[in-house]
Amino acid sequence: MTLSRRAGLGLAAMGLAAPFMAAPSMPARAAAPFRNQAAPAWYRFRIGEFEATVISDGALPLGKPGDGFPGAPPAEMNRILTDNFLPTDGVVLEQNILVLNTGRQLILFDTGMGESMGNDSRMFGPTTGRMVQNLRAAGIEPAQIDIVAVTHAHCDHCWGLVDASGARVFPNAQVAISELDLRFWTDDANKRGPAFMPIFIEGAKRNLNAYRDRIIPVRDEQPVVPGVTALATPGHTIGHHVFAISSGGRTVINSGDLAHHHAIMLRRPAWEFAFDSDPAQSARSRARMLDRVATDRHALLSYHFPWPGLGHVARQGDGYAWVPAPMNVTGLG
Repeated sequence: MTLSRRAGLGLAAMGLAAPFMAAPSMPARAAAPFRNQAAPAWYRFRIGEFEATVISDGALPLGKPGDGFPGAPPAEMNRILTDNFLPTDGVVLEQNILVLNTGRQLILFDTGMGESMGNDSRMFGPTTGRMVQNLRAAGIEPAQIDIVAVTHAHCDHCWGLVDASGARVFPNAQVAISELDLRFWTDDANKRGPAFMPIFIEGAKRNLNAYRDRIIPVRDEQPVVPGVTALATPGHTIGHHVFAISSGGRTVINSGDLAHHHAIMLRRPAWEFAFDSDPAQSARSRARMLDRVATDRHALLSYHFPWPGLGHVARQGDGYAWVPAPMNVTGLG
């Protein structure tokens, strides 16, 4: 009997495969060590003609929910957290730093905790202070930043202006901040009240005074640069501002600390936050701006909401709901 060429090739292939098929199975070995390292965290998208990049300074653990939101009824707090599939024994915020490329300038919004205050820079744990490394991972050098726009002078927003030696992290940048916050948080006379005030004042002095010769005053409804307008939202601090970024018919509100938590403070905008200078005024500013954002259907970039902090605010009952933007968006309205 004569075998066809195709059949012969098939038998040959089976013969070649036979030794491998007959070999005993080898156990898999997990020889690679655990990395235990976070991946570089940056995210890029468009706002009209502008290019926006979100940089992470790392997670910011606040501790027990009752510590951060002292006036909240515990049962209702637990319900809100549980309904949002969040743990009830601790609250963790993000630090979402925006870099805006307008085509003419690079503007950085807030700076994270940084390293300027030594051990105090880790008061919220070891996960903060990653802004510079993530900035570089996104292809941006600190020396390229033209303006640092500071929403307010708290530690997690301005302590990254100088390094551990006191040198400017952004050697070519001007700093845009409200005159009210600049004066208040660099005045030793304000080291009173809550226990955190003395170190917050010292940190603001160390970081902001290094840029005293290059301060740009931020004022309500006034542009910082073309396409970026400051909007006063006082209460969290005396001079807290958010920034409306508009280009090509699109607007994104960079909201700073208007609302710290995507579930708690949107569902209950009137609740007090422990680090508010004036909780009642802060609640009024929050209600006013959330209503505006929801009505106008503008996108929101929140400093403390889940990474990368980008999405929309929708009305829900007597409060609001957070609607994260899809991570593949190229632009937001």
